Amino acid sequence: MQRYFVKAESFNEHSVTLEGDDAHHLVRVMRMKPGDEIIVSDGEGREAVAKLSGLAPGRVEADILELRPVSGEPGWSVTVAQALPKGDKMELVIQKGTEIGAAAFVPFQSERMVVQYDERKEGKRLERWRKIAKEAAEQAHRSIIPAVRPVLGWRGLVASLAQYDSVFFCYEKEGGLSGSGLRDAVRAAASQAADPSSLKLLVIVGPEGGFTEREASEAEAAGAVTVGLGKRILRTETAAMVALACLMYESGEMGGST
Repeated sequence: MQRYFVKAESFNEHSVTLEGDDAHHLVRVMRMKPGDEIIVSDGEGREAVAKLSGLAPGRVEADILELRPVSGEPGWSVTVAQALPKGDKMELVIQKGTEIGAAAFVPFQSERMVVQYDERKEGKRLERWRKIAKEAAEQAHRSIIPAVRPVLGWRGLVASLAQYDSVFFCYEKEGGLSGSGLRDAVRAAASQAADPSSLKLLVIVGPEGGFTEREASEAEAAGAVTVGLGKRILRTETAAMVALACLMYESGEMGGST
């Protein structure tokens, strides 16, 4: 069944309205008709089965048939902080990270970034990234749309670490600090948590040029645990997905329990 996210104010206990691109997709691309059923979600955990009642190219009305229990969301809330990569790699991180189960994405600047950050383009870029997150969430049958935060500077990212239960700093030279493999670090964090089934985590991934030792030390001083992702050096977009998938596995998302 086709799934669409709608604005919270367009969704009540009796009916829902789809507008803009979603209405166009439903009418022109999917060629649905009155009586067809869809799943609608407000992106904040409320979803329902709805029957189409009125269709037009820019507006679709549907009647709510039943509210559905929230599904498709992992127990752990994992945010991916990704140093800005070159090209369209950030789009790939957001798309695949959303499919895997990320709760949010925080793009940030770091010392060895290859890309030149242009603040004037941030608005359009954020709009593009958020659209990608929405479409990926619909495809993956998520109940929420992962947030895509505005780009942070390094200092801003470090200052935000205290809001998470645990922070994992992916660093190829982790052995030189107090780090360990990601699996051991995650299991240690879960074992010390009051409720290991519900954790708020942050995983930090560096740019193509890697992190500097100063950045690693500052992250560690702010409470992050430096971790490795195995014996091989991964591309920045690969590292983000590998780390996220490992966290989903350890949470019991793929069977079993923490």
